[in-house]
Amino acid sequence: MVKNIISGIKAYFGAFSLISKLKLWKYFAIPMIISVLTAFLVFSTAYGLSDNIGSFISKIWIWDWGQNAFTAISNFIGGLIIIVIGLILFKHIIMALSAPFMSPVSEKIEIHFTGKVKHNHRNTTFIQQLMRGIRINGRNLIMELLLTIPILLLKLIPVVNIFSSILLIMVQAYYAGFGNMDYTLERHFKYKESIKFVRQNRGLAIGNGIIFLLFLLIPVIGVILVLPLSVTAASSRTVQVLELKKDTIHAA
Repeated sequence: MVKNIISGIKAYFGAFSLISKLKLWKYFAIPMIISVLTAFLVFSTAYGLSDNIGSFISKIWIWDWGQNAFTAISNFIGGLIIIVIGLILFKHIIMALSAPFMSPVSEKIEIHFTGKVKHNHRNTTFIQQLMRGIRINGRNLIMELLLTIPILLLKLIPVVNIFSSILLIMVQAYYAGFGNMDYTLERHFKYKESIKFVRQNRGLAIGNGIIFLLFLLIPVIGVILVLPLSVTAASSRTVQVLELKKDTIHAA
């Protein structure tokens, strides 16, 4: 899996030049706007709620001694919860709403790598692509929250919270990469088949998602460029895996 994680990360190295070469920037205009507006809405709301959650957690401590220390810890945990949930909501909202705009991008990338203009693909409309994006990311949102909440609770345990941070990043990265890969997979597989494919190639999803998360740490520019580069990188690697799978089947 480590090899695939590295492969997913390395795909970003040629993403910028590939976008320029295939003249794909125009396809990212609307998704970029969606990304910026969603980021502003989600994180401004999250900022306003962080103190309330910290205050709620601090009420658990009913004793006078250590109250100030526990309050400080509660505020930190409250802020962390808001940041994590904000990131989760942000990525799934933008990936779901951007699905109809990202599918043509991944298709052009596929044509570039395979040289095949015509494929035996599933023909889907704008609305079908949007609904597919909402379904996949809605499913991933629920799964990610179910995994993330217990991980956040582990942060209350000393020493264990170090490992929980790594686990949290891996979970976040996996579902980010999942959404980016599905823009290509939706032409090849139905819903359940796509889930199975990503599970079999979870390393690629994690590698793609790690850089996706790192981009979000870059103020403004990161939010604008995260989709173009992550989708291009994910599409490139997903197409390569699909072609390798076809060659293996034909060889057999």
